[in-house]
Amino acid sequence: MTDVLRYTAFSEDPAGGNPAGVVLDAGGLDDSRMLEIAAGLGYSETAFLTAPPEGLGGEPGRAFTLRFFSPKAEVSFCGHATVATAVALAERIGPGELVFATPAGTVPVSVTATDTGLRAVLTSVEPHVEDIDPADLAEALAALDWPAADLDPAFPPRIAYAGNRHLVLGAQTRARLADLAYDFPRLEALMRRLDLTTVQLVHRAGPALFDVRDPFPVGGVVEDPATGAAAAAFGAYARELGLVPADAVLTLRQGEDMGRPGVLTVELRAGDPRVRVGGSGVRIG
Repeated sequence: MTDVLRYTAFSEDPAGGNPAGVVLDAGGLDDSRMLEIAAGLGYSETAFLTAPPEGLGGEPGRAFTLRFFSPKAEVSFCGHATVATAVALAERIGPGELVFATPAGTVPVSVTATDTGLRAVLTSVEPHVEDIDPADLAEALAALDWPAADLDPAFPPRIAYAGNRHLVLGAQTRARLADLAYDFPRLEALMRRLDLTTVQLVHRAGPALFDVRDPFPVGGVVEDPATGAAAAAFGAYARELGLVPADAVLTLRQGEDMGRPGVLTVELRAGDPRVRVGGSGVRIG
């Protein structure tokens, strides 16, 4: 019988953050069985750990292959499930440096012990940002039932990538962000056509503080409670558009509107295109 662990990421409280399934020994599982486990668990993603490929690097016993499945399909990268897996491993082999070979690329993770528990910081693959076609933007707004006037003009709509693709939209007000009731099939169809993983909805609450929400219909869930991959993509977006300094530490609050509050830290370093996303993790009892 496969041992499926349950962890939450980006919170010190099991009732907060984003829950993920973690299978630390998936060597005997094929793709269909991994998808079956993820669908049965029902979390936005479940992570599956196997032996590393040759040449991955990292310390012996601290390098692995990591794959992610939503209830509907495999995804190339998942930030919160990476954090959850890193915390689960650190509980067993100790804090320190880990290296994961993911479908999106190599993702190093550093795990440290704090006064309140374990904290993991992942380093994304190299990100990029691209324009969105005006017709596709209009379709996204129609599916969300957002008038164009509700967009924050300081946040031009873009598609950002840091392991997978996310459409970034800025909300003019916190009330606009809080009112999320969208056309699930319509948004899912658009996202599949554009190869989007989530839509990153953002409201700026301060110079380095943001409230975010992430519709995730392509994963079979209405909303993701704390999205590490989207946080990494947003960091790249904010830096490229000059919304934050080249050296910056951003705080993203997510999940409050779902009753699962979480906090994601996004670190940008001048001269390094990669984005670091960190947060706490804890086992769900």
